Amino acid sequence: MKAIAVVLWICVLGFVLVETGCEQASTPAEPTPDPVHGPDALVYARYAPVKIDIMPLTELVSPSDPQEDAVVNVYVSLLDVFGSQIKSPGVFRFELYEYVQRSAEPKGKRAVIWPDIDLTNAAKNNEHWRDFLRAYQFSLPCELKSSQSYVLQVTCMCPTGRRLSAEFTVRQPK
Repeated sequence: MKAIAVVLWICVLGFVLVETGCEQASTPAEPTPDPVHGPDALVYARYAPVKIDIMPLTELVSPSDPQEDAVVNVYVSLLDVFGSQIKSPGVFRFELYEYVQRSAEPKGKRAVIWPDIDLTNAAKNNEHWRDFLRAYQFSLPCELKSSQSYVLQVTCMCPTGRRLSAEFTVRQPK
């Protein structure tokens, strides 16, 4: 009789172990930290743009038809701390100033300011991105005086709050 009680006790104990399992009780899952705003944000900050560069491909294009406006084709690259050209969201502002010869400050009177171009939307950002150049391309229409040189200023307002600016002298084609 004692043997039957021991066997029955082992069966009950085995049943309890099988049903409850050997794993620990689960605790509610902690929310995973957002990598962009969490503790890893500093890691990503190293890859944010720190410099803006206007590429020498930038040019003024005179219209073939006198009724059309000229176009400024601007090529802009953003650089990270390692000097690598990167793609990044931002808001771009373009301003064109008359070029003042033989002056310590070549930026004269502002000739044109275009509306800001917001590239914080991924689709809009991709429209201007030229992967083979690792740069952004913008075509900006404008009315220009003939035989005048200009200073183009580009400012990028980054999501981090940083403002990056660069200037480039563009000349009318001859």
